[in-house]
Order: sequence, then C-alpha cells, then structure tokens
Amino acid sequence: MNLDDIKACIPHREPFLWLDEIVSLEENGIHARKLVSPDSDFFQGHYPDNPILPGVFLCEAAMQASAVFIAKLGVETGDKVPVATRLNNTKFRRMVKPGETLDIHVNLKERLGAAYFFTGKIMVGDETAARLEFAVTATDK
Repeated sequence: MNLDDIKACIPHREPFLWLDEIVSLEENGIHARKLVSPDSDFFQGHYPDNPILPGVFLCEAAMQASAVFIAKLGVETGDKVPVATRLNNTKFRRMVKPGETLDIHVNLKERLGAAYFFTGKIMVGDETAARLEFAVTATDK
C-alpha cells in the first residue's frame, strides 16, 4: 500500500502521519515503513546537538499501523475513528536518528468487541528500537 492507500484508511495527515508505506498485511499483523525525515521541525529542539526521534513517535507509528490493520480487516467502523486506549510494557532499546528508516511490525493478540489488543516492535535495520503492547478502540468522532 502506498501513501494514498494509507490515507484512505486512517484520518491521520501530515505532519502527524507516521507511515509511508505498508510492506505487508497478513491475517494477524501488519508491517509498515517510515523514513524519519531529517527536516522534521521537532529535531530543532529534541535535541539540537544530538537529534533523536522522540519515543512517543515510535509508539504513534505502531498505533497508526494498527489503525490501518483494523481498517483493512473489513470491519465496518462508520463514523468512528481509531484511538489509543492503553499502552503497556513499552521499552525503548535504541535511539532513532534523522534519516533512518523505521520498520514497524504490529501483531493482533486479541479482539474484544471494538477493542483491539496489539504488540508492536519497531526496528531500524536489524536493531530493535522499541517494543510495546497497546490497545486501540474505534470510538465516535
């Protein structure tokens, strides 16, 4: 899936769209990619002499990938939007620098009604940048 396909699935838009492409979509998971642009404004303040991607953006990328996954399940969401409702056991293992590419792997662990429980792993090359467990729920706009 390309950027236009992603935008057709989720409400997120630039500058807060943290997916560039969907590499694969499987029955229980999704693999997405994002190039971390060196031109992103937040690098001016986080940190000027040693820019690193804020960890919360790694979590957001995984959650956006899960929203695409939910949309591609064919679940009728109507006027609902995906929102994060839980974040557990988050571990940041490696700093992400400007110009690096994130490989975002998200797997569905359980679904209870409109709540979806996922695990996520964000990689840079062969190295794990972050691991997390989270829930996303389709809620009214």
